[in-house]
Amino acid sequence: MDLALKGKVAVITGPAKGMGAAVTLAFAEEGCRLALWGRDVDAIAPVAAEARALGAEVQVARVDITDGAACAAAARDALGAFGRIDILVNVAGGSGPIGKTGLQTTEAEFDEIIDLNMRGCFNTIRAVLPAMQDQRGGRIVNVGGTFGMRGRAGRLAYSASKWGLRGITKSFALEVGQFGIAVNNVAPGMVDGPRFRDKVCREMAQRLGISEAEAAERHAADYALRRVSTDRDVANACLFLASEAAARQITGVDLPVDGGWAML
Repeated sequence: MDLALKGKVAVITGPAKGMGAAVTLAFAEEGCRLALWGRDVDAIAPVAAEARALGAEVQVARVDITDGAACAAAARDALGAFGRIDILVNVAGGSGPIGKTGLQTTEAEFDEIIDLNMRGCFNTIRAVLPAMQDQRGGRIVNVGGTFGMRGRAGRLAYSASKWGLRGITKSFALEVGQFGIAVNNVAPGMVDGPRFRDKVCREMAQRLGISEAEAAERHAADYALRRVSTDRDVANACLFLASEAAARQITGVDLPVDGGWAML
């Protein structure tokens, strides 16, 4: 199926590595023009180069998404470069403390992850909406998480931030649907990569006295498909929800990409 994304302008946050890099390259492969936002433009540069090698027109901007004024300025720059903004994919985010109960979590740790995972998306959405409203159309895809659908002991701050992002998604969807703008939430489960291997599996291995490989197997065993998702699985879900052709009548939904965990 042709996703009809060729020539669309996509703003992608957190594009430097992991899911963000996979999303960036997936949209480049579909022929999108890209505005890549992140705090470390040097880290974004290799991904931008790969996207350009795929034929994409790319603009890179230094943006701290927790700063609303910086997001607004970056949106103006993207409009100046491309003339429109069709898609926003909010990948940027953090994991917060791992293995800490709510009682052990500090106020500073809680505030930091709420600021990044909720306020950051709030800021970027507000930055691109005026252009999308003028165009009478657009697609916004937030990357949340399944811990924002079922909760998770030892991950209170992260879980709270992703629950909050679902509320942001659904409220914006109701408010901007009249302009032909869809707002949806992709909810990955565990995604294989450095964060999963070096933080999540390592913490479990140390806590249970098992190897990190055994910890990864235990995570996979929790899922109906008995496998951990990849970055590309998440990128493909973002492509689907960003496509007017594929997902024209879908808005305000949570799409788990977790091999069957949140629904069990």
